[in-house]
Amino acid sequence: MPPALAPLEPSRLQAIESELRELSVESSQASWIAATYLTGDSEALAARCYARLLTAGGTYAAELAAADRSRLAPADERKVALLRLFAPLVAPRDARDAQRLTQCLTEMEAIYARGRYRPAGATLPLDLEALSRKLASGRDPQELLDVWTGWHAVARPMRPKFTEYVELANRGARDGGFADLGAMWRAKYDMTPAEFERETERLWAQVEPLYGKLHDYARRRLRTVYGEGLVPDRGPLPAHLFGNMWAQSWEYLYPLMAPEGLDPGIDLTQALRAKGLDDVGLVRIAERFFVSLGLDPLPASFWERSMFRRPVDRDVVCHASAWDIDGDEDLRIKMCIELTGEEFHVIHHELGHNYYQRAYRHQPFLFQDGAHDGFHEAVGDTISLSITPEYLRTLGLLETVPDPSRDLGLLMHRALEKVVFLPFGLLIDRWRWKVFDGTYGPDAYTSSWWALRERYQRIAPPVPRTEEDFDPGAKYHVAANVPYMRYFLAHILQFQFHRGLARAAGFDGPLHRFSVYGNRAAGERLKAMLELGQSRPWPDALEAVTGERRMDASALLEYFRPLEAWLDRANRA
Repeated sequence: MPPALAPLEPSRLQAIESELRELSVESSQASWIAATYLTGDSEALAARCYARLLTAGGTYAAELAAADRSRLAPADERKVALLRLFAPLVAPRDARDAQRLTQCLTEMEAIYARGRYRPAGATLPLDLEALSRKLASGRDPQELLDVWTGWHAVARPMRPKFTEYVELANRGARDGGFADLGAMWRAKYDMTPAEFERETERLWAQVEPLYGKLHDYARRRLRTVYGEGLVPDRGPLPAHLFGNMWAQSWEYLYPLMAPEGLDPGIDLTQALRAKGLDDVGLVRIAERFFVSLGLDPLPASFWERSMFRRPVDRDVVCHASAWDIDGDEDLRIKMCIELTGEEFHVIHHELGHNYYQRAYRHQPFLFQDGAHDGFHEAVGDTISLSITPEYLRTLGLLETVPDPSRDLGLLMHRALEKVVFLPFGLLIDRWRWKVFDGTYGPDAYTSSWWALRERYQRIAPPVPRTEEDFDPGAKYHVAANVPYMRYFLAHILQFQFHRGLARAAGFDGPLHRFSVYGNRAAGERLKAMLELGQSRPWPDALEAVTGERRMDASALLEYFRPLEAWLDRANRA
């Protein structure tokens, strides 16, 4: 007869939460320094702190799994379940393996951050931001190809480190009771990993027809610029022609794809520059939006400790991110802000994270997270959907609001950002899940990556790729072990949230014309969801803001319905 399990006392769970919170603050502080003062020393310190946090999380999860939890309250039982999913990694039990795992991650992220390429005609090597600007503004296919292949070559040195990371990360996941790291990631959604995989396929099936219509129209328009020799009349399209390094957004194709005669004529970048705004000014505008909903201004420390621009004296990780350092009021963003319309939207997105973090700071530590990670990504993007022409006029960035007949231009621009992203948002983790479970081994990293990109995005590499390449590593989230399905879910949820807030505000017009700015009733609905954090299953949080308990793409389809009807006509012409 097996020995009786020792009962788990609530006081022990509280002590574990307290210890994890302290380690989390230490790791966040070290990671902030490593990201904003990128040196070998700062990387090593961040790796050691993160290893301590992961090791403690794994040790405590094992302890709680071996305890009698029959007397725990439901809320405490939920904490125990969440502790198994505390971080996107579980440290292997062997301390040397745990340390090496975090070293692999910091080394891959450093390779990415230091990545440079000198295109033909350039005097100095360029970073990703400068290369992306060339890709977005150019139309010479040879120049685009040079930039695209140059950046993707940056990832090649990551390949052996990534292979080691997969082995060590899977070892930790198995020590934590999961089949592999991908199964652990899929377990975060209050459903089984298999159920979650089916759920994401269901959501994709809802939106795939609309994406297909955009893809068909893009093919027709690209052929007018690049000709039949470069743009085939069927099959996948070459990845370097979309104005984005990963073809995850086609916004820079808008001048080519705008419905004829219906462009609203809004140049947000020019309007921001004409207003004389700087990086801090853009952040202040985004803060005022959240305050207009009844939320408090950001603390003074946010303005003192955030990084808004690229320093001239050191390497930093410029990838935009929001930080909650201490689970209380030490909130920050890290960006290398440029005065563009795109950055204006990104800032609203990042502040969405900060306001979510601030709203749930009164929850116990293990509940201080989004209802699921897609919620966290969706909040700021929901606010961005309210950056309508009417709102821009309120800010003094537009003199007049375009006539409703020009809404198709606005919808096309937004679809090239939001709808086009969906297949890319889905495939990154679908690829990693198969890497983690062994379906895609090191001898097929690149070929399997492009097979999925062809299946979902319907794009292909512009030049042949081999397994010496490591094209997945050319995306930050792969190098940094950031699960990506959250972004796919967020691009569904943000429209669902937007519709819920519109209903709360009593708005009955077209969804694309609704702005929640200044509406306190809708703000209260949003605040109620934010304050729950992770304390309840995500359907409860979804219901708080939308009245619905199932993720659903019908709001997205409703939002873009006028554009879809126009695409049907244009593609038949």
